[in-house]
Parts: sequence; C-alpha cells; structure tokens
Amino acid sequence: MTDEGRDSGGIEDLGFLATDGTDDADQCVDLEDDSGAVVAAVGRQIRLWRESAGLRAKDLGDAIGYGENQVYKVEGGKRIPKPEFLDRADQVLGAGGKIAAMKKDLREARYPKKVRDLANLERAAVELGAYSNHNVHGLLQTEEYARALYEMRRPSFGRDEIDRYVAGRMGRQEILERRPLTMLTFVLEEVTIRRPLGGGAVARRQLERLLEIGQLRHVEIQVMPTDREDHAGMGGQFQLLKFDDGTAVAHWEGQLFNRMVSDLKQVRIIELRYGIIRSQALTPRESLAFIEKVLGET
Repeated sequence: MTDEGRDSGGIEDLGFLATDGTDDADQCVDLEDDSGAVVAAVGRQIRLWRESAGLRAKDLGDAIGYGENQVYKVEGGKRIPKPEFLDRADQVLGAGGKIAAMKKDLREARYPKKVRDLANLERAAVELGAYSNHNVHGLLQTEEYARALYEMRRPSFGRDEIDRYVAGRMGRQEILERRPLTMLTFVLEEVTIRRPLGGGAVARRQLERLLEIGQLRHVEIQVMPTDREDHAGMGGQFQLLKFDDGTAVAHWEGQLFNRMVSDLKQVRIIELRYGIIRSQALTPRESLAFIEKVLGET
C-alpha cells in the first residue's frame, strides 16, 4: 500500500501474500515487483567485476561456494543474492567493499512488495493498534513461531517463500525499537496464547517473548478472555494505523486477501470497535499476569 493508495479515500486490495519459490539457497525475483530493477542493477555490477577480473562464472562460483547456474541467475537479475554471496564475491573479485555495500540496496528487496508496503506504513505511523483472533500478531512473533505459521499454510509454500516471508515479518519488527517511539497496543484472543502452534518449545518461547515486549513502556498487550459474553471483535482481526498528520488507515485481513481501508467513515468504525474491544479485554497488567500463568502451564 503506497502513500498514493492511502490518500485515495477508498479500499485498496493488497492481494494474497504469496510468491513463487524454489528450493535454491537464494530467492527468486518477482518480475512484477518494482525491486526487480534494483536486483538487475546489482547483478550487472557483479558481472562487470567478474569479467574485469578475468573469471568465468564457474570460477567465481567455485571460489565463493556457489554453482555456476546460481552465479548466472544472480548476474541476470533473476535471483536475489544472499549477503554472504556478496561478501564472498567482494573478497574474491577484489572489489574493496563495493559489492558488499550493495547489501543495503538488496535488504528490502528480499521482502515481498506487499510486505514492504505494509512495513512502510507501520514505519510512518505514530500509533498502531491491532486485534488478533487466531494467532499472535506478526509484530509480536518470534522467528520460530512465524516460521511454523508459514510452514502450515495450505497450499504449501516452498522453502524460499517461507524464508522470504519470515524475513519480511522479522524486518517489520524494527518498529518496536525505532525512534521516535510508536505507541503500540495489541489485543490477543486467549486462544492465540494457548494454542501451541509449532509445538511446546516454540509456544513457550513465544509466551516469553510476549512478556518481554509487554514490559516496554510504549507497548500494551491485552488478552481477550474466551468467556466474555459480549465481544465487539466478531468481525475478524484488523490493524489500525494513525499518522502524525491526523489521518488513519485500517488493515483488515481475510482468508485469501488483505485490504487497506482509508475511507474516513469506515476507519472510524474500526476505531470505535477497537476501543470497545480494548475495554472488554483484560487490562495490560492483568494480561501479562495471565500470559505468565499460561506459560507456567505450558
């Protein structure tokens, strides 16, 4: 979701977050993604450095521990090289840090475009509120928990897809530490902290992570008990983002699509519901005590 989309005053369909993947070590490039130009430019530079050094693609591959085909795909802009590929190539080709420096250009290109768009909105927000009803919110997930979620998707994701989406989800969590601080509030259904997704060890670490994040002064985590007789969140999970210019958008998630809602009337409805949901949930202090209790039972 770009700033242009946010200003359009309507509902933007973010589509189903999925990309084609392979079992190779590096990541395939989505040609419909605007990061493709960056990947292609990096590939051209690597090829120029290799040719200047008088090496064949096979020679470079052997020297850095990659196959000849992998090198050709990277140079052709068809595959995103991992950081270690760039580091090794820089050393072998004597680039003096010029190839390794391109890691910064490729860092965000490694994430799916729709993930980058959402991360950019989150980065611009001064306040973020989220209600989650079937799993722990992405900004609160451990890497192991996130990986377990993607591994249980059906139809199944390939290894590259899982790696790419997990990296994107972990990258979004920079919002927890960036300055100035963003006010972050979360309401999690009780089932999200009781369901042992990924197994007992993964679930325990996830609960420990919630307790760690819940101690941050700019973060409030609340639990919605299952026994509540009145619940304003029966329409499903969502995320509400507010910006310093007074505007706001809501991110709503469904089975096969995500949508960004920017229409003022609809955003206000989401904001109203979120306020009621927070009032119906346990307080932040009660919620951390509840999570700690569940951890002791896990």
